[in-house]
Formats: sequence, structure tokens, C-alpha cells
Amino acid sequence: MAKLTFLGAVEGVTGSAYLLETGAVKVLLDCGLYQGRREEEKENEESFRFDVQALDCVILSHAHLDHSGRLPKLSAEGFTGPIYMTNPTCDLLEVMLKDAASLQQRDVEWENKRRRRSGREEIEPLYTLEDVEATLSQCVGFAYGRRRTVADNVEVCFRDAGHILGSAIVEVFITEQGKEKKLVFSGDLGNSFAALLEDPEIVRSADVLLLESTYGDRDHRPMDETLEEFEQIIEEASENGGNILIPSFAVGRTQEIIFRLGQLYQKGKLRQQAVYLDSPMAIAVTEIYHRYQHVYNTEDAETINRGRSSSLHSFLPILRYSTTTAESMALNRIESGAIFIAGSGMCTGGRIRHHFKHNIWRKNAHVIIVGYQSIGTPGRALVDGAKVFRIGGDEISVQAKIHTIGGFSAHASQSQLFHWLDNFEKPHPRLYLVHGEPEAKKAFKKFLSGKGWSAEVPDKGEAVTF
Repeated sequence: MAKLTFLGAVEGVTGSAYLLETGAVKVLLDCGLYQGRREEEKENEESFRFDVQALDCVILSHAHLDHSGRLPKLSAEGFTGPIYMTNPTCDLLEVMLKDAASLQQRDVEWENKRRRRSGREEIEPLYTLEDVEATLSQCVGFAYGRRRTVADNVEVCFRDAGHILGSAIVEVFITEQGKEKKLVFSGDLGNSFAALLEDPEIVRSADVLLLESTYGDRDHRPMDETLEEFEQIIEEASENGGNILIPSFAVGRTQEIIFRLGQLYQKGKLRQQAVYLDSPMAIAVTEIYHRYQHVYNTEDAETINRGRSSSLHSFLPILRYSTTTAESMALNRIESGAIFIAGSGMCTGGRIRHHFKHNIWRKNAHVIIVGYQSIGTPGRALVDGAKVFRIGGDEISVQAKIHTIGGFSAHASQSQLFHWLDNFEKPHPRLYLVHGEPEAKKAFKKFLSGKGWSAEVPDKGEAVTF
């Protein structure tokens, strides 16, 4: 009997981790950071709930930190085995984990200054750049659609999840006593109306299925309406002279926004003087997207080519990269006519907060929220109508117009999740809902019940056999 233990992304959307055990091997699916509320992030410091050195391998669905961000901690605690993923994920992971380690080091140094002044014990970062290098040396990439042995009697095949570059639906084939069983982990499924990437690949069979449910309780706004509103906001800002601030995730969302702005530019509908991508990580990721543009969907690839462009950067000629701190600070002098795209996507850190400090108090400024905002994050507070934005010891009055555009989500909506799920043949697999807030999972479970599907919502630490 195979055993599956739900270790993370069970009570919420972050901290993805699932331990698969057979009689002979132990395989970890994902090893993600907890992000959002402070009490959730404290879980990152806890010891793993399994023998790290007994792991045979790790299988990674994609590069987002809520799926990959604790891998260096795993290596630091003694895991030396291979970490399997797609080839683009290998490239993205280097950028993301090095950035995460640098941010942790900076935050720890800042906190330790406070602790020294108050005589308290100093703390250590969750992991270091040296730990990241160890993790990267363990990474093994391979292509979609290739079934590969990863441990004794365990094989894996990655299918395109269409969520971000390199994202995968993970098929795990387990052979015990001559009988094969199949576990499918959806990872994060993409929004079929999003730009650049292919739709999630169809899977038709499984014995056990782990399905994400981030938007299990609702559908996204239609993309044509989303793009119309996006264009209207940009037009309004060009008329009243205000800057536009777009907090954006470095992987996936930023590239989508650049593509959509490029479409407007190519149609002569973008009157801003410049678009500034003010994020070294997002710049590096955009260049990786360029290297893998052969995986773009046909329609969007042709759109870029019709613009006589060889990359997203050339598709939007007014795009400017801001890499150094000095270049970023110089942008503070721009009072109008610019669009700033910067991280972090939920406004928990990064350069977007400094753009808020210099712009969010202006009545003619606009903030466009283009991604999911977890409960407890500054981005969620803005969406919920906060009148004050806090940065350091400052309280900044929120006078800018806050726009929330949900249609840009990189996650599948309720209807899209069901459309993908409904391709599974009968008998239906045992279905477990993960990666969702409690209310989203509850609503999705009820929705699926009305469609003839029985779904379970596991508890953290719960184990099932199959």
C-alpha cells in the first residue's frame, strides 16, 4: 500500500508539501514556503515532519516559492538526493531561490540590529545563498511528456499545467507487487484565457488526484471585459497625468502584463511615456521567458511576430529595465506619465512599496491589483479599502484610485477547474482538494457534489493509503 501524507497547502494556499511513501521509497511532492499572515510564516521555521535524510527524491511542480521556497532548508538539513522538475523550472528556480535567500538575509540583518539594541538573542535566516547553491546542484530537469524513473518502482511524467513557464501537472506511477497505481497532483492549473502559455494539458486517469482549489468558489471576470477595463484605467491615467502602479509577481503575471501593454502599444492606445519594470528578479525572469518562447501558445506567438518583435521587450518598445538601486530611486522623481511594474505581488516587500510611498497619496495616481492577495497581506488591505498604507515607521494616506482586476489571474477558475477535472474517466479517482482557503474548498466541494463528484478536504498531517 502506498501512503500519502498532507503536510502543507492544506489549510490555505501556501506551503505546498506532500509525502508519498511506498514500502521501499519516500518521495516529497513540492517543498513550499508558507506566505501571508505572520503566524503562517512562522511555520517555515519548524522542523520538517519527516526524516529528511530518508527521502529518495523530491518532485517539484513549478518554481513559485509557495511550492519551492523551502528546498534550501531541506538541503541544509541533510537532503542530498535529486530534485526533479521541468527544464524551464530549473532556470526559474535559480533566480527565485537566490532572491529569496538575499531577502531573508537582509531582513535578518535588520531584525538583528533591533535585537542587539534591546539585548535580545539574534536570529538566523531560514537558509543562506550557500544552501541555495546546494539545492541547485541537486536539480534535474526534463521535458514534458517524458515518463522517467525517479526511485525504485516510481516513475514520473510532467504535463503542461499552463500556470507559469515550466509549471507541471505531476503524474506519479507506483508499481507494487506487479500492480501499477497512479497519483496525479494538479500543481497550480493555469487560466485558459491568460496570455502566452498553453492551456492545461488534459489527463484522463488516476487512482488518486490532488486538485488545487484557489478559485474553487468563483469564476474570473471574462477576459474581454478585463482588457477593456485595463485599457480604460490606462486611458484615464493618461488624461489626468497620474502614474500607474502595478504590484506584480515576478514570474508569470509580470510577463502577462507586459504582453497586454504591448498589445495596447501596437494598437496605438498606450500614451504613457514609459513603462518601467523595476525588479531585477522580474527582469531576469522575463529574459528566461524569451529563451523559452517556443512554448508560447500559437495565437500569442503570432501576435508578437506580427508586431515585428523578437521578444516581449521589443513588443513593448517603451519598456525600460530598472536594475540597480540608484536607477530605482531615480524613478521617484517621475510624477506623471509612467507605469511602474514592481514586486512584490502582494505588496509585502520589494520596490513597489517605495513607489507607493511616493505616489499612493496622490489623487491622480492609480494602483492596479492584478493578482491574488492573501488574507493578512498589505495588498489585501488595499483591496479591502484601507485608507492608510504603512511602510517602515511611516503611514501614507491612500488617495490613489485602487483597481482590482481579477481576470488576469494565472489560476484556473471554478468552471475551468471543473472542465479540466471532468475529463477524468470513470471510475472517478479519489479526489482531495488542496491549495485553497477553507471557504473556497468548502464551496468547491459542494459545487462538485452537484456535478456527480465526491471530494474530500484533508486536514494537515492527515495520511491516506491507496
